[in-house]
Amino acid sequence: MTGIVGVHHVQLAAPPGSEDASRHFYASVLGLPEVAKPPVLARRGGVWFRSESVELHLGAEEGFRP
Repeated sequence: MTGIVGVHHVQLAAPPGSEDASRHFYASVLGLPEVAKPPVLARRGGVWFRSESVELHLGAEEGFRP
């Protein structure tokens, strides 16, 4: 039996303006390195992280509800 060793890509929604809090948690606490979003997508807000085993995209979503 083979277990999951990584996730290629995860997209999560976050409230607009939460980029600094996201950076604190995902980069500072979990240690995921931030990567630059493509300029056309950076205008929408959000933040991306990438490690050897996961790529995590946090997209800013108006009307976000957890």
